Amino acid sequence: MSGGGLLVAGTTSDAGKSVVTAGICRWLVRRGVKVAPFKGQNMSLNSFVTREGAEIGRAQAMQAQAARVEPTALMNPVLLKPGSDRSSQVVLMGRPVGEMSARGYHGNRQQELFEPVTACLEELRESYDAVICEGAGSPAEINLRRTDIVNMGIARAARLPVLVVGDIDRGGVFAQFFGTTALLDATDQSLVAGYLVNKFRGDVTLLEPGLEMLHGLTGRRTYGVLPYAHGLGIDEEDGLRVSLRGAVRESVVAPPVGEDVLRVAVCAVPLMSNFTDVDALAAEPGVVVRFVDRPEELVDADLVVVPGTRGTVRALAWLRERGLAAALARRAAQGRPVLGICGGFQALGAHIEDDVESRAGEVEGLGLLPVRVRFAREKTLARPVGEALGERVDGYEIHHGVAEVLGGEPFLDGCRVGSVWGTHWHGSLESDGFRRAFLRQVAAQAGRRFVPAPDTSFGALREEQLDRLGDLIEEHADTDGLLRLIEQGPPEGLPFVPPGAPAAR
Repeated sequence: MSGGGLLVAGTTSDAGKSVVTAGICRWLVRRGVKVAPFKGQNMSLNSFVTREGAEIGRAQAMQAQAARVEPTALMNPVLLKPGSDRSSQVVLMGRPVGEMSARGYHGNRQQELFEPVTACLEELRESYDAVICEGAGSPAEINLRRTDIVNMGIARAARLPVLVVGDIDRGGVFAQFFGTTALLDATDQSLVAGYLVNKFRGDVTLLEPGLEMLHGLTGRRTYGVLPYAHGLGIDEEDGLRVSLRGAVRESVVAPPVGEDVLRVAVCAVPLMSNFTDVDALAAEPGVVVRFVDRPEELVDADLVVVPGTRGTVRALAWLRERGLAAALARRAAQGRPVLGICGGFQALGAHIEDDVESRAGEVEGLGLLPVRVRFAREKTLARPVGEALGERVDGYEIHHGVAEVLGGEPFLDGCRVGSVWGTHWHGSLESDGFRRAFLRQVAAQAGRRFVPAPDTSFGALREEQLDRLGDLIEEHADTDGLLRLIEQGPPEGLPFVPPGAPAAR
C-alpha cells in the first residue's frame, strides 16, 4: 500500500517551496513519520552526488537530510543543468543523457519522462509513510501544462493534494493565490487543497480578514502563515539569491576569535555552479564572504575563490573581459591566496581541450597552476575521501574535465603552487578540521591575525537550520490539517474557481 503524500507548489519561483518542503520533512520525522522528499524535475546548477554515484539537485539532498534519510536518485529523477539561455544538460536518474534545447525538451522528451518520474514517486511511496513533493515555478504555467511532470501533472497522476505557497514579502500574494487557482482546469483545481503564506512580517491579525475573503472567493483555506525568518541559509536551487555585492547570508555574523576578520571574494562567473561550497566559509566567525564581478573588488580580499561553473571556457572569457584574470595573476605573483574549485580549478590551469562542454577545442587557461584539462564525454560523479593539511576531507565530484597535474604540491585531487590552490572536490570546506587548517594557511599568507573558531561545526549548524524550518511548520502551520491532507488526500467538494483553463489531458 502506498504511503501518503503532498505536493508543495508555489505561486512563483523562489516562493519558498524548497524550505517549506524541508520544514515539513523535518516536522514529520520528529513525529516519528518515515518521510522522503521528491521533485520530479529540477532545474539547477547546484547539484549533489549520492552514495550510489547519482547526480541530483542539492535542494533534494538538503530535504533528505531534513527527513534524516540518505538521498537517492529516486528523489530527483530529472535534473536540468542549464548551459545557456536555451539549452540544458538532461540528467536522468543521476546520469547525463544529453544536451537539449528548451523547445526540444518541452516538445517531446518531457512527455517521454512522465512514466519514469511517476514510477520513482510510486516506489518512494511504497517505501515511506509519506512523500513530500516539491513543485517547480508555478503550477499555473498554462503554456507548459500539457507536458508537465513536476506540478499538476504529477499531482493528478498520483492523486496528491496540493498546497500552494506564496511569498507575501514580495506583495500581491492574494492575487497570486486566486489567479493560480483560477488558471487551472477543473480537475487540477480539485487537487488544490489550500494555501500557505510565507515570509510574513508584522501582526498576523491584520492579515486574517484577507485570508477569510480568500476562503470565500476560492472555497480553500490557508494552512498557516510563516513569519519572515533570517539566517535560513539552506542550499539554493535556481540561482544566486543575493546581490553580487551583498552578504552571502542574512545570519548575524559572530565576532572573530582573533584580532582580524578574513575577507573572501568569490568571482561570480557565468553559469556558476555549487556556489554553496562557500557556505562553510561564511559560517566561520570572522569570515566575511561576498560575490564580486570587478577586479577592484579583489584588492582588499584575503582569499579569492574561483567557483565551479557549467561553462569553464565561457567563465575564462568572462574573467578576461572583466579584468579579473589579470587581477588573479597579480595576486598569484604577490603570493596572495587563490582557490579554484572544479570549473574554477580548470580555469586556473595552463591548457584546456574542450570538445564536449563548449566545443571550443584548444583554449589557454590562466596558467596559474601546472594542469592540463581534457573534457571527456563521460561525467565524473564520485564521493571521494582523502586527506589534506593533515586533516580528513570528504567531498564530491561533478565534472567532465579530466585534469592532468604536471607539478606543484599535491592538494586533494589537484595541486598547490605557492598561494594558488586547485581541486575538483566540492564540499571539502564542510570538513571542519580541514577548513580550519586551510583558513590558518590563508591568514598566514594574507598577513592577517585571524584565528579560526575552534568549535564551529558546519554539520551542527546545518542541523540547527533544518530544526528551525521544522519549528516554523510546527509553530505556525495547521499541522493537524496538513496531516489530514497527507494521509487522506485532497478534500472532497472543493469548488471550481472560474474561468479555469481548458482541460489539460
